Amino acid sequence: MLVALAANLVIAVAKGLGGVLAGSPALLSEAAHSVADSLNEVFLLAALRRSRRPADRRHPFGYGKERFFWSLLAAVGIFVMGGCFSFFQGVEALRTGADEKLSGYVAGLIVLGVSFLAEGASLARALHQVRRQGGSAGLRDPALRTVVAEDGTAVLGVTLAAIGMALHMVTGQVVWEASASLAIGALLVYVAFRLGRDARDQLIGEAAAPETGARIRALLDAQPEIDSVEAVFTMQMGLDSVLVAARVDLMPGLDSERVEEVAVRIKRSIASTVSEADQIFLDVTDRPAGETAQSPAATGERGGA
Repeated sequence: MLVALAANLVIAVAKGLGGVLAGSPALLSEAAHSVADSLNEVFLLAALRRSRRPADRRHPFGYGKERFFWSLLAAVGIFVMGGCFSFFQGVEALRTGADEKLSGYVAGLIVLGVSFLAEGASLARALHQVRRQGGSAGLRDPALRTVVAEDGTAVLGVTLAAIGMALHMVTGQVVWEASASLAIGALLVYVAFRLGRDARDQLIGEAAAPETGARIRALLDAQPEIDSVEAVFTMQMGLDSVLVAARVDLMPGLDSERVEEVAVRIKRSIASTVSEADQIFLDVTDRPAGETAQSPAATGERGGA
């Protein structure tokens, strides 16, 4: 990621200088895009480093959600520094025009061509990493998801900027380049919204993948000592950390020692079956003999483990 950060900074400087010298709104929009990407690389580095800290007294469930927080900041950075500035450049170009010389067009297109190659290579590396982590399952990682989104929008943004500059050069109409800036802004706002929404869902307590919850419930249903599974709750605490809370009713006639043994065995079974389930809580109710799951007395909670 340090290599990607250095590359983004170099590309941002090249686009910025080219945009100022050429007076190109599309190139300046792409420069703002690269600056936002560079800032987001810093956020993601912080996310990777801080989310790996072990649990402590103040944070007994660990720091896994740090990834989601820094991903949210990255989304805000894309929106403010990339999207809003690109909209501003597009509107200003429509309002005041842009007077570019042939040398400015050529220099700008060369910068965009080099940027396209660099961003394309970065996107290819990110997609390869996604495939190594299991395809769509790899996109559960907010840091990797943000990198893929950044690189994908960077490639598309450079393409839009190049098309806008080329059409401006051919037709002499600045509206093409202004439209490219507005399109880049719209693209960045959309990406920022999607990334921000995902980070928000994870920060406020998103459940684990449905298949994970289904596996846990199936495991509980298969236990001979469990009469009924009343509820199963999961929460994604980090990339590879899931909190599990389940409320179950046991078969009648089990003594307290047996109830404790069953609870410990069930927790171990869940942990061995679902590797990411590292926080498991069971609310275990042992039903007296003669009661059924539907009887009024059986609906009350009489004990937990």
